[in-house]
Amino acid sequence: MAQPRPLPRTGAVYLDPRGEDRSLRVSWHPEADVVVLSLWRDNLCAGTFRLSVDEVPDLIAMLRTGLTEAYAVARDRAERGGALPEEGKQAG
Repeated sequence: MAQPRPLPRTGAVYLDPRGEDRSLRVSWHPEADVVVLSLWRDNLCAGTFRLSVDEVPDLIAMLRTGLTEAYAVARDRAERGGALPEEGKQAG
């Protein structure tokens, strides 16, 4: 089995909740002005995406917007005392 390369000094690994040794690695490469997002499975890189550092603020803004909306939905649900809809069924 191939050994994964170590992350650069600035980087992180996020584990996929589905398991099966799936993960997302995020690594900064200031020498190339990019952030590399890579998908890993069983310690093998399955694909990469090079994001220009100029585009990182837009990605962060999109993630922040999604998180804000997710919190609002969860708060509204909690205030109504409702449970999460069952998987596979339409809410409403």
